[in-house]
Amino acid sequence: MEKDLLIGIDIGGTTVKNAIFTKAGEIVAKWEIPTDLTNQGASVPADTWASIENKLAELDISKDRCLGMGVGAPGFIEPETGKVAIAVNIGWKNFALKSIFEEISGLQVYVENDANIAALGENWKGSGNQVKNMIAVTLGTGVGGGIIANGQIISGANGTGAEIGHITVEEDGAYCNCGRYGCLETVTSATGIVRQAEELIAEGKADPLLQRKEKNGAITTKDVFEVAAEGDTDCQSLIDHVSEVLGSSLAMLAIITNPAKIVIGGGVSKAGAQLLEPLKVAFEKHTLPRTNEACEFEIAQLGNDAGVYGGAYLVLQNS
Repeated sequence: MEKDLLIGIDIGGTTVKNAIFTKAGEIVAKWEIPTDLTNQGASVPADTWASIENKLAELDISKDRCLGMGVGAPGFIEPETGKVAIAVNIGWKNFALKSIFEEISGLQVYVENDANIAALGENWKGSGNQVKNMIAVTLGTGVGGGIIANGQIISGANGTGAEIGHITVEEDGAYCNCGRYGCLETVTSATGIVRQAEELIAEGKADPLLQRKEKNGAITTKDVFEVAAEGDTDCQSLIDHVSEVLGSSLAMLAIITNPAKIVIGGGVSKAGAQLLEPLKVAFEKHTLPRTNEACEFEIAQLGNDAGVYGGAYLVLQNS
């Protein structure tokens, strides 16, 4: 029987996203299940495989047609062993994800960090367009990163390659979940932008933001961008600061890796040109002219599906 299908899995703290693909990258089926965090996430692989078996049965697809499974998981992954060294939001510590999955499924399994597989997916079927050198940045609750160099994802010596969110950008900055202060994540994530917006309100600035907060009970990054677009100079200054910090960090990475594309995803990327335009200006200011010439900025296209696409691509790449 021809092995012509790929399985992509993206494990998150709330849901596990699953998809079955053809080798050409067409989705055969896509679904998700809740992530069971009880007992330090011990049942997640078994739950996931059970749901895949059910789906294969439902579609009358033989397991023998599957080339393998590519799995993205949060936290630090040892690329050689497929062990999750630590995934705080699931509760895993030295969790042998690859071998557990292989044992229960009987399939070949490949494991990577969730930000890395999102980068692979985005490059395969999203806005990366299969360039050999790319930087992907996800601006969500935190800041995730994935770097593809010469066609390969950079995992590093122990799975901490491309932890872009933890570049120090402010010497005496805000506290970060990693235990240090002033990481990129504290400034340019959705959480970081809202924190700085709250500071503006506390200083008596950005009056329209205060009005929105009083009306809705909270503010979001969307509010910050909308209020700036309406002409509020305080919010515009905040966006300029975020763009400057992110642009200079990406410029340093670009000097090292010389990417053809920088793809920006995550909730904050919904701001589109309002984020990209000042970001490009900051990037150009801080990088080499020749590096800048080679590099295009794009908004990610695959959204929450990037991880399952990347998982499937991981199988394709290794088979």
